[in-house]
Parts: sequence; structure tokens; C-alpha cells
Amino acid sequence: MERRYLRSRSVVNQVFPVGDRSGDRTKRARSQLKLELDHLQMRIDEADAVIKKTAGENEACRRLVAIPGIGPITATAIIAAIGNGAAFKKGREFAAWLGIVPGEYTTGGKQKLLGISKRGNSYLRRLFVHGARAVLQQSAKQSSGLSVWLAQLTARTHRNVAAVALANKLARMAWAVLAKNEPYRPPMLADAATA
Repeated sequence: MERRYLRSRSVVNQVFPVGDRSGDRTKRARSQLKLELDHLQMRIDEADAVIKKTAGENEACRRLVAIPGIGPITATAIIAAIGNGAAFKKGREFAAWLGIVPGEYTTGGKQKLLGISKRGNSYLRRLFVHGARAVLQQSAKQSSGLSVWLAQLTARTHRNVAAVALANKLARMAWAVLAKNEPYRPPMLADAATA
């Protein structure tokens, strides 16, 4: 919250510099703009509080928030969009509905994967991709299985492609948590799982 307020103050200072001596109109406009930004920040904080409270009260949202890259906003958006996930048979169908599966061009037995389809719910897709980018930045802090998978993926492909692949994986995890009505279990390495 403090960072947003500082950012809004810097915007006001850029539009109307402090040392500007152009008169009362500039001062009045500057103070009006600051009041509007402060009011808007207050409304944003209230909306954030309502979303966090809703996510904390809903058991399915609490299970979704346990998944890395999914916060209260994404969790409530998923619940609002698909409910318990019963409309989809598999996690792949949910990911396809979001538009984060690669397009495909196949001819003569040769398969070529294209970019993502970008069909479906663009808001949820954007939330998943941004969540995936956050997880990629903190990949060392993730569970052993996920961090190893991310390291292998980023070694062989571009970070943006890796972010979308991770968003696909997160969407499938979210569907599994909802559809099976189970808590999130972080992926582990095969060696750690057998030990």
C-alpha cells in the first residue's frame, strides 16, 4: 500500500512539479489530482480487503491459495468462473478453455507446436501467466520437484515460453485441487518420493 501511495505522489509531481510557479491554477489542479489519487487508492485498498476476506472464508479458495502463483484474486476469479471444476473432465480441458495450451499443426505424421491459442477467459489466463512469472522469479524457493522442472525448462527454452508452460501446469493443478476436493500437494522429486 505504501509503495502505491509513493507511486501516485510521483505521478502528481511529474505532472505538476513542486517548484513550478505558474500560479494558483496549477496548485489547485495539483491538490485535486492528489485528492483523486488518494480516494482511488482508498477504494483499491477496500476492494483488496474484501477479496482477501472472501478468499479466507471460502474453503476452496484457501486450498487454491496454497498453490504457488495463485493468490486471493486468482483464487476468487477461478471459483467465480468454474465453481468446482465439474464442467471439465480433465485439467487439460480447463487449460484449453483458458487458452494456455499450444496450437498444433500436424502433417505427414510430423507434429509442430505453435503459440498458445489465446481463446477463452483472457482475464484468468492473464492472472495465471502473471502468477507463473512470479513463481519463476522465486523458483529456488519452490518445492524440489517444481524447482527442478523449472530449471530444466528454463535451460532449454525462453523465459516467456517457460512462464506460459508453468501457467498451464498451475491451471491443471488448480483444476485438480477443485475437482478432487483435496488440498494441494507440492510435486516432489522421484527420488524423494520413494525414500
